[in-house]
Amino acid sequence: MGFKCERIDYDNVENLYAVLGNEGPLMCFLGHTDVVPTGPVENWSQPPFSAVTIDGHMYGRGTADMKGNIAAYLLALKDFLSTNPTLNYRLAVLLTSNEEGEPEDGKIDVIIKKFMDDGEHIDFCLVGEPSSNKKVGDTIRIGRRGSLSGTLKVLGKQGHVAYPEKVENPIFTSAKLISELESITWDEGNEHFQPTSFQISNIKSGTGATNVVPGVLEMMFNFRFCSESNEAYLKETFEAVLKKLNLKYEVEWVLSGLPYLTEKKYFIEQIVDSVKSITGYEPIINNGGGTSDGRFLQVMGSEIVELGPLNETIHKTDENVSLQDLETLKGIYTNLLERLNSN
Repeated sequence: MGFKCERIDYDNVENLYAVLGNEGPLMCFLGHTDVVPTGPVENWSQPPFSAVTIDGHMYGRGTADMKGNIAAYLLALKDFLSTNPTLNYRLAVLLTSNEEGEPEDGKIDVIIKKFMDDGEHIDFCLVGEPSSNKKVGDTIRIGRRGSLSGTLKVLGKQGHVAYPEKVENPIFTSAKLISELESITWDEGNEHFQPTSFQISNIKSGTGATNVVPGVLEMMFNFRFCSESNEAYLKETFEAVLKKLNLKYEVEWVLSGLPYLTEKKYFIEQIVDSVKSITGYEPIINNGGGTSDGRFLQVMGSEIVELGPLNETIHKTDENVSLQDLETLKGIYTNLLERLNSN
């Protein structure tokens, strides 16, 4: 299709940047090729990496999140370029391979810094994440909440269960902590974002023996926070509860992303009109879901919108995507490319 392609790899993380055109604003499609683990393969009705199609649905890890989406956009590009030899703007595709993983060198933040150092600017970013809920295109996202994770160790005193006066059971003290944390209203949200949420994802304690009180409990947790809260406030409030309960503890924090919101209207309006043109209905605009790589482009001042297929089965056993939905999505993407080229 005439794109100039560049591999931007860091350590074991592979990334591809392809750009077409020499002048005008730049519209970039952002996607990722990595996937989450399958979980127990025996629980799948179809082999998770075989792309088996049954009743119009393709099964496999990554079909909806998000390789099917990437394929739909690349086919849309092919259709668009076959009938539009003259471009009024530049086109780019950025595919990363570490969106689902833990933060490390090679994530998109490093790439965006390179772009900025090179004087590259992305005006519009279409993120192909699976944003749709009931029908393809029924929901687009113009922002995301921030993500702050932590690992907490509640320290006790190990000993024999028959001598409670000689032990400090971190499981009991953590039960009080969990109750306190669950009762907190971190904020009320606002017109753009739902309220900040706190969830515990993992708890580990004990030696495996029934007659030993453990000496430590480890808890992993996460905040999905809106623009009404910030990193410092969440940390201070969390640790204030620990101190109130006189707990001995160690805690490590990881900030994965800050909240962002696209407030400029042009790109949003073009996408809404494209969805309406192809599907006949107007999409809901919100900021739901988890984090995505779109958050890293806010430093550029890019207009960022997420539009992709249904998210019903993503990260689940038997993840699948409707081939008809991908065809509809391709139509929406093609319509968007044509609108941008005519305006």
